[in-house]
Amino acid sequence: MGLKDIYNKRWFKFMRNIYVLVLTVFVIWMIFFDANSLLIHRELNQEIKKLEKQKEFLEGEIDKDKSILDKLSDKEELEKFAREKYYMKKEKEEIFLIEYEDSLKTKKDG
Repeated sequence: MGLKDIYNKRWFKFMRNIYVLVLTVFVIWMIFFDANSLLIHRELNQEIKKLEKQKEFLEGEIDKDKSILDKLSDKEELEKFAREKYYMKKEKEEIFLIEYEDSLKTKKDG
Protein backbone atom coordinates (compact mmCIF):
# COMPACT_ATOMS: atom_id res chain seq x y z
CA MET A 1 0.00 0.00 0.00
CA GLY A 2 1.72 3.10 -1.21
CA LEU A 3 1.15 6.79 -0.92
CA LYS A 4 -0.86 6.76 -4.13
CA ASP A 5 -3.33 4.27 -2.64
CA ILE A 6 -3.85 6.47 0.42
CA TYR A 7 -4.46 9.52 -1.78
CA ASN A 8 -7.16 7.63 -3.66
CA LYS A 9 -9.08 6.62 -0.52
CA ARG A 10 -12.50 8.25 -0.13
CA TRP A 11 -11.96 9.50 3.45
CA PHE A 12 -8.61 11.08 2.51
CA LYS A 13 -10.19 13.01 -0.34
CA PHE A 14 -12.90 14.18 2.03
CA MET A 15 -10.32 15.29 4.64
CA ARG A 16 -8.30 17.21 2.01
CA ASN A 17 -11.29 19.43 1.29
CA ILE A 18 -10.42 22.98 2.40
CA TYR A 19 -13.77 23.47 4.13
CA VAL A 20 -13.33 20.33 6.20
CA LEU A 21 -9.79 21.38 7.16
CA VAL A 22 -10.87 24.87 8.19
CA LEU A 23 -13.85 23.52 10.12
CA THR A 24 -11.65 20.97 11.91
CA VAL A 25 -9.11 23.63 12.90
CA PHE A 26 -11.91 25.94 14.04
CA VAL A 27 -13.53 23.26 16.21
CA ILE A 28 -10.21 22.29 17.79
CA TRP A 29 -9.45 25.95 18.45
CA MET A 30 -12.85 26.58 20.06
CA ILE A 31 -12.67 23.49 22.27
CA PHE A 32 -9.13 23.86 23.60
CA PHE A 33 -7.44 27.21 22.90
CA ASP A 34 -10.00 30.02 22.78
CA ALA A 35 -10.64 32.30 25.77
CA ASN A 36 -14.25 31.07 25.67
CA SER A 37 -13.37 27.41 25.21
CA LEU A 38 -15.58 24.57 26.36
CA LEU A 39 -13.04 23.59 29.00
CA ILE A 40 -13.16 27.04 30.57
CA HIS A 41 -16.97 27.03 30.42
CA ARG A 42 -17.02 23.69 32.23
CA GLU A 43 -14.72 25.02 34.97
CA LEU A 44 -16.84 28.14 35.33
CA ASN A 45 -20.05 26.08 35.57
CA GLN A 46 -18.48 24.01 38.35
CA GLU A 47 -17.50 27.21 40.17
CA ILE A 48 -21.06 28.54 39.79
CA LYS A 49 -22.50 25.35 41.31
CA LYS A 50 -20.08 25.56 44.22
CA LEU A 51 -20.97 29.20 44.85
CA GLU A 52 -24.71 28.44 44.69
CA LYS A 53 -24.30 25.73 47.34
CA GLN A 54 -22.34 28.17 49.50
CA LYS A 55 -25.06 30.79 48.99
CA GLU A 56 -27.76 28.35 50.14
CA PHE A 57 -25.71 27.46 53.22
CA LEU A 58 -25.12 31.11 54.11
CA GLU A 59 -28.80 31.98 53.60
CA GLY A 60 -29.64 29.22 56.08
CA GLU A 61 -27.12 30.67 58.53
CA ILE A 62 -28.67 34.13 58.09
CA ASP A 63 -32.13 32.70 58.84
CA LYS A 64 -30.79 31.04 62.02
CA ASP A 65 -29.12 34.28 63.11
CA LYS A 66 -32.32 36.25 62.47
CA SER A 67 -34.28 33.86 64.65
CA ILE A 68 -31.68 34.22 67.41
CA LEU A 69 -31.88 38.01 67.14
CA ASP A 70 -35.66 37.86 67.35
CA LYS A 71 -35.37 35.76 70.51
CA LEU A 72 -32.81 38.14 72.02
CA SER A 73 -35.11 41.13 71.56
CA ASP A 74 -37.04 39.79 74.56
CA LYS A 75 -35.43 40.84 77.87
CA GLU A 76 -35.88 37.44 79.51
CA GLU A 77 -34.36 35.59 76.56
CA LEU A 78 -31.43 38.02 76.52
CA GLU A 79 -30.81 37.37 80.20
CA LYS A 80 -31.01 33.61 79.66
CA PHE A 81 -28.56 33.83 76.75
CA ALA A 82 -26.10 35.92 78.78
CA ARG A 83 -26.26 33.48 81.69
CA GLU A 84 -25.79 30.38 79.54
CA LYS A 85 -23.14 31.57 77.11
CA TYR A 86 -21.16 34.15 79.04
CA TYR A 87 -21.77 32.97 82.63
CA MET A 88 -23.05 36.39 83.70
CA LYS A 89 -24.84 36.79 87.00
CA LYS A 90 -26.92 39.22 88.96
CA GLU A 91 -25.53 41.06 91.96
CA LYS A 92 -25.13 38.95 95.09
CA GLU A 93 -25.65 35.76 93.11
CA GLU A 94 -23.32 32.80 92.88
CA ILE A 95 -22.78 30.59 89.88
CA PHE A 96 -21.92 26.93 90.14
CA LEU A 97 -20.62 25.15 87.05
CA ILE A 98 -21.27 21.44 87.06
CA GLU A 99 -19.17 19.34 84.70
CA TYR A 100 -19.52 15.63 84.20
CA GLU A 101 -16.53 13.33 83.81
CA ASP A 102 -17.58 12.17 80.38
CA SER A 103 -17.74 15.78 79.11
CA LEU A 104 -14.22 16.63 80.31
CA LYS A 105 -11.31 16.20 77.95
CA THR A 106 -8.78 14.10 79.78
CA LYS A 107 -5.69 12.30 78.57
CA LYS A 108 -5.86 8.56 79.01
CA ASP A 109 -2.69 6.67 79.80
CA GLY A 110 -2.04 4.35 76.94
